[in-house]
Amino acid sequence: MESKVKSAYFHIPFCKSICSYCGFCKMFYQENLVDRYLTCLEKEVKSRYQGEVLDTIYIGGGTPSCLSLKQLERLFQIVAMLNKSSDCEYTIECNFDSITKEKLELFQKHQVNRLSFGLESISSKNLEILERVEKKERVEEVINLAKSIGFSNINIDLMYAIIEEDRKELEKDLDFILSLDVPHISCYSLMIEENTKLFLKKVQYIDEELDFFMYNDICNKLKSKYHHYEVSNFAKEGYESRHNLAYWNNLEYYGFGLSASGYLENIRYTNTKSLSSYLKGKTVYEKEYLDKDSKMSYEMILGLRKLEGVKESDFFLKYQERIEEVFAIFSLIEKGWLIEENGYLRIREEHIYISNEILVYFLKE
Repeated sequence: MESKVKSAYFHIPFCKSICSYCGFCKMFYQENLVDRYLTCLEKEVKSRYQGEVLDTIYIGGGTPSCLSLKQLERLFQIVAMLNKSSDCEYTIECNFDSITKEKLELFQKHQVNRLSFGLESISSKNLEILERVEKKERVEEVINLAKSIGFSNINIDLMYAIIEEDRKELEKDLDFILSLDVPHISCYSLMIEENTKLFLKKVQYIDEELDFFMYNDICNKLKSKYHHYEVSNFAKEGYESRHNLAYWNNLEYYGFGLSASGYLENIRYTNTKSLSSYLKGKTVYEKEYLDKDSKMSYEMILGLRKLEGVKESDFFLKYQERIEEVFAIFSLIEKGWLIEENGYLRIREEHIYISNEILVYFLKE
């Protein structure tokens, strides 16, 4: 029987600087800590990986690209323990300030074929609030360098709804990102998460109506060149993130490293956020055992993030039940929030912005 596990995520929690908004598990880079961490990461892979052939691999963080060339080489050797399909999508997250020609060539040597850059904004005011330093010239230089070396699959992250940001500033960010001509753009509204610098400063969200207008501005600006395929993601044809689609399609995946989450068989697990525990080999922090109802809820909550929605025949094949027999979808259709079309159940495009309010209807007791 063919394995259901097709993806793996690796978390590299180290950064040279800490952004004010970042709620991910991260810490300042220390050479000796990275070396010890990679040793434990290798042990985790050896203990958990069952030999499946994987279609997607994603190295995230933190800032994976802040590692030294020697450390990156070791990281790639650890990843190389996994069997990859011939067309495996292999992504690494990068910051512009830590990328060099040598690192890009090392990525290519180890078959990395997708780069994801956290740009967030080019507005000096926004960058000061986010505690980031990005220069347009440097961004253009790195993107052009990556393309010249042979990387064609590149993502840029954009953040919007930043404190005191207006729609004109957002438009400038969008125009700049469009000028880079990359095939994938991810757009996220600022989230003020606990224990971040912004949270501790008691920073407030911008007006909800302005947030809504900004989201519409993004969709309208990008739709002429990009396919809006998920709530926050836009891609040129054929460049949709296969790794993220594995999550949204509720497929199983490995999660390796500090704070990483995974989904294997009937268990969703999350690794510890404590570096000291991880270095002692105490890897998994919590597990969620899924029954059939939970699996079906995840199927809908994740799948309806995609603009195409959930394929009804696939749902039946997985669970031997029809969606309408499990969830009260007809009331949502009557409200105009959902639509059945061409064998898919999806959220109407005009209601994607309020998708979280709709998805709660698919939480089963």
